[in-house]
Amino acid sequence: MSLRLGDVAPDFTAESTEGDIRFHEFLGDSWGVLFSHPADFTPVCTTELGAVAKLRDEFVRRNVKVIALSVDGLESHRSWIGDIKETQGTAVNFPIIADHDKKVSSLYDMIHPNSNENFTVRSVFVIGPDKKIKLIITYPASTGRNFDELLRVIDSLQLTANYSVATPANWKHGEDVVVAPAIPTADIPSRFPKGHKVIKPYLRTTPQPDL
Repeated sequence: MSLRLGDVAPDFTAESTEGDIRFHEFLGDSWGVLFSHPADFTPVCTTELGAVAKLRDEFVRRNVKVIALSVDGLESHRSWIGDIKETQGTAVNFPIIADHDKKVSSLYDMIHPNSNENFTVRSVFVIGPDKKIKLIITYPASTGRNFDELLRVIDSLQLTANYSVATPANWKHGEDVVVAPAIPTADIPSRFPKGHKVIKPYLRTTPQPDL
């Protein structure tokens, strides 16, 4: 099954380190991040789970629920959590799905046979409150993810979901944004009263509107 942006994120029920999860129910009205790991007790994944745990307040501030997945079983996950706390200096504060039957991995096309027939690649799915997929990023198993970049993208997704703007290259929260091409330049002052710049007829910028 190949998922694309705008598709409804498949619902599922699975065991996790925080009890049974029904995914859509777990998300509720929040945004969600579902990210997979090739296996337990792997070095890069250990650093990633620690990094996400340390960013808990940042995800909460953005109304984002995080949930991880590995193809190993629940007892293995629980033992791994102890290693993460010991080596990364933080407790894992989000559920890790036990996907030993690869049911969820298959639903989300997380296993790429040309990479490895048995383990998931490092997939990331950002899901909106409407349960639709807003972002898909896939890393090879050898490359750790940049979670500062993930937070930056979530800021952009949440902003552009509520305003007729886009975010330019390397944009960060608080910087100017691009006015959507569908808005006539004459209408910009009434839509974006903080001011605007016309760089080209198709490239108009304005201060971030929700600040």
